[in-house]
Amino acid sequence: MQNRGKIVIRGIVQGVGFRPFVYALAEKYGISGWVKNLGSRVEIAAAGARFSEFCRDVSGGTPLSVIDSTEVLPLDEEVGPGFAIRSSGEGTLDGMIPPDVAVCDDCIRDIFTPGGRYEGYWATSCVNCGPRYSIIRTLPYDRERTSMEEFPTCAACEAEYTDPGCRRHHAQTIACRECGPSLALLGPDGRETACADPVAAAAAMLDAGKVLAVHGIGGFHLACTEEAAGVLKARLGRPEQPLAVMVREDAVERYVSPTAADREDLRSRVRPIVVMTKRDPAGHAGISSLHTIGVMLPYTGLHHLLFARLGHDLLVMTSANLPGTPMITATADAVARLHGQADAFLVHNREIVSRCDDSVVRDGYIIRLSRGIAPKRTAIDLGGRCILGVGPELNATATIYRNGFAVTSPHVGNVRNPRTLAYLQETVEKIGRLLGADCEVIAHDLHPQFLSTRYARELAAATGAELVAVQHHRAHIAAATREECVGIAIDGVGYGDDGTIWGGEVFAGAVPHLERVAHLQTVPMPGGDLATRYPERMLYGILPGEETLGLLTTRGLGEVEAGVLARQTERGVNVAMTSSTGRVLDAAAALLGICRERTYDGEPAMKLESAAYGCRPEAWDLEFGTDGNCRTLRTAALLKTAAAAQSGGANVGGIAASVQYNLARGIAALAIDAAHERGIGTVALSGGVAYNAAIRETIRGCVEGAGLSLLISRAYPPGDGCISFGQCVWAAADKR
Repeated sequence: MQNRGKIVIRGIVQGVGFRPFVYALAEKYGISGWVKNLGSRVEIAAAGARFSEFCRDVSGGTPLSVIDSTEVLPLDEEVGPGFAIRSSGEGTLDGMIPPDVAVCDDCIRDIFTPGGRYEGYWATSCVNCGPRYSIIRTLPYDRERTSMEEFPTCAACEAEYTDPGCRRHHAQTIACRECGPSLALLGPDGRETACADPVAAAAAMLDAGKVLAVHGIGGFHLACTEEAAGVLKARLGRPEQPLAVMVREDAVERYVSPTAADREDLRSRVRPIVVMTKRDPAGHAGISSLHTIGVMLPYTGLHHLLFARLGHDLLVMTSANLPGTPMITATADAVARLHGQADAFLVHNREIVSRCDDSVVRDGYIIRLSRGIAPKRTAIDLGGRCILGVGPELNATATIYRNGFAVTSPHVGNVRNPRTLAYLQETVEKIGRLLGADCEVIAHDLHPQFLSTRYARELAAATGAELVAVQHHRAHIAAATREECVGIAIDGVGYGDDGTIWGGEVFAGAVPHLERVAHLQTVPMPGGDLATRYPERMLYGILPGEETLGLLTTRGLGEVEAGVLARQTERGVNVAMTSSTGRVLDAAAALLGICRERTYDGEPAMKLESAAYGCRPEAWDLEFGTDGNCRTLRTAALLKTAAAAQSGGANVGGIAASVQYNLARGIAALAIDAAHERGIGTVALSGGVAYNAAIRETIRGCVEGAGLSLLISRAYPPGDGCISFGQCVWAAADKR
């Protein structure tokens, strides 16, 4: 029986308490030897009579680790008595640091244990919880390579750090009020406010209706009570945008009706924002005018301390940056950029090396891939070349594939400005550095004008990497599956092969041969991007004519503007052509008077969904046509039916529900016909419109009712957060 060996463990084994875990097992089984980090693997020299049991348990890993492989090699050295944790060394970089995770229950108990060493300390954590990605600079994961380097441990923390029986044994984030990062409360001018307990003072200000900027582990949030939500929205200039909230756990069901799966997501280590139906769909309108609201639980020691001192059980907790732009991480930047928005700043002095927004999920599907989930590492064989996917323009992420694994970054944002472009570049460089990546292929969106496309070209020119352009909606399907399927991609906009704006697409085949076989009717977008801001323009593009102009003029559209809109559409001047699903929903929202101007991403479609909630749809006759070799669903006929129902006095909610239902029926019919014609048994669904539960579940019912299986990825967002991963998948298969 083997009683000695060198054990090499690969995977996510950095920042997960792996070495103290190995040490504890060595003590348990009487094993002599040592353990050390080498790049992104762990090596163990072990000898002892219970070597086999030790190997078995070591291979199980810690709660936060992901084990790719365990290899046992001959041990060519003698080991003395006892077991040691050795200093880290250089090595291969084929693993990854885990995401930041919520403070664990054990640490929460420490924070609230009277007389304990960690009582009331905001940055309490252990090997099983707390920040990782947001504080690390380089691998291997040791304190001196993180922003905790600035806080040398006190004698008491050092004693726990070196104690094999303590769960803070080799916890790189170990700290207490004597030696760790500290809090301060700043006034609106950025000057520190004298107070013995910054958290208690901040809680008192919040209870009094003030708006505070709160420094989190991945960036700043703006916080206030529900009563002050209107003040916050007015200061932000976003009166309509729904805001996320943080709620004390025992109060969640006062506000929403969570499913069992929602509760599991809320309580997970990720602690995401979970979008759920309000207990009263019309309630809490000052926070969200939709029937849903995004709820998260406290996930840091600071949050728990704040709620313990707060008189309210709910706080609005929204990112303190403009939508689609990077989170604010530095105190000086926050004070400068949030002037006039925040009444005070609750800050800490630990550097955020990598910003990280809150993850968002709905019905178990990821909306925003970020804190707690990303960096996301997926085992997938895409060949031997290192590939970078730079993502799309909106809701972007970046993905690097290397050595059998694809690593996708946290949410970057909307790459429409220099600041977010710089953040994309910074993110690519950091993940590339952590992986030791030298990218040979760079995949980008087909749209030639995207800033991410320009970045890809510049990077390829500098490095000699091969460039691969990937059509947006094909990347959606590639992110969902590499197998043969009929793929439905329903979203806002994406540059198509023919130069028009796609967004309601049906493909057939397998990556990299996905043929466009059907789509929604191609219709005008008068004014191009202007039609996304003013959905009544989109309505006129789909239903041009005196009847629509008459409706718009009764709502205040001037005679001159009406004439310009009509001539523009008729002559095709500054008019883009689109098959977008999102634009059809926008037009329906405009028709019903639900949303006349978009003030945040997805607003018209989201308000249409809320108007339809709880209403029973009617089945309408659907009209289909052809466009070259593609079948089409005539969306103009769909909206004409909706307009007739409106003229007949039908309920707005019922019409909204019927638009969604019949649009989904039509899209499903296109896909089902394509599947039956080609003998394909799987339909894959992706795109941001798939977050709409009514549309998604109608498509599911139709597809499964036709004897086909429906595939929707839960590993990656159906929205554009999956695109960079899909680009890598496509580029690997594209053997041009």
